[in-house]
Amino acid sequence: MDTDTILLQFGGSLIAILALAGLATLLRLGGRPSLSDETAVTKAAGEVEDGFETSRVSIARDGAAALARDPDGRIMVIKRHGNKYAGRVLTPAARGLEEVDALVVDTGETRFGPVRLSVSDAPYWADAINRL
Repeated sequence: MDTDTILLQFGGSLIAILALAGLATLLRLGGRPSLSDETAVTKAAGEVEDGFETSRVSIARDGAAALARDPDGRIMVIKRHGNKYAGRVLTPAARGLEEVDALVVDTGETRFGPVRLSVSDAPYWADAINRL
């Protein structure tokens, strides 16, 4: 291949990528959802586990994660995963670790990974998680 062909192919590919990005923006695809209030957390928890009712909720300051407790004492951690949410009901394998400005929740599941939440009531949640 000569240089002109390569440059033409590169230019065409770049234009196509920019056109698709512009179309996605125009159609408002993607985006970054936020757990902005208790209603949003309750809805996300219900999507993670059908019928999960929240009795106490704490939302991370950035809206990317939350903790929810149900009337039976079960605790769920919810985190942003792409433009959706993923969550887990915590088991006795979970651990809560307080840091200076946050709470780190280790679900005990390697694939889910730890969740870092900057919440005002971190001591409450760390104690509740570690007592599971």
